[in-house]
Amino acid sequence: MAAPADPVSTRAAVLAVADWLRDPGLPAPARAELAAAVRLTARTLAELAPGASVEVRVPPFAAVQCVAGPRHTRGTPPNVVETDPRTWLLLATGLLDLPDAATAGALRLSGSRAADIAEWLPLVKIDAC
Repeated sequence: MAAPADPVSTRAAVLAVADWLRDPGLPAPARAELAAAVRLTARTLAELAPGASVEVRVPPFAAVQCVAGPRHTRGTPPNVVETDPRTWLLLATGLLDLPDAATAGALRLSGSRAADIAEWLPLVKIDAC
C-alpha cells in the first residue's frame, strides 16, 4: 500500500498545474508535475473514502480503489470511474463537477456505485480565476 498523501504536498502538486487547469490553451505541465498531482489526489480520495467497491482509473498515472462496500478482487470491477489526467484534476479541484464531465463524455462511469465518488469531491479547492 502506498504511503498516505501529505495534504501540503498534494496541494503544492495541484497548484503547480493550476494555471493549466484554468486555461487549457496553456502548454501542458511537465509529465512529472502532472503525474504527481494525479497520483496524490487519487491517493487522497482513497484515504478519504476507504474501501474497494469503486475503482478510479486515471491512465497512465493512477488507479485506486475506494468507497466502502463490496470488495472486488478479480477481473473488471463492477464500479469503475475512468478519465484523463486533466479531467480528473478538474474534478479533484472543483473546477468541473461529475455530472458535467460525464455528460461531456470526458468521464466514463460504469456500475451503480461509480458516481458515489462525487460525495468526496473536490479534494483540493483552487480558485477558478
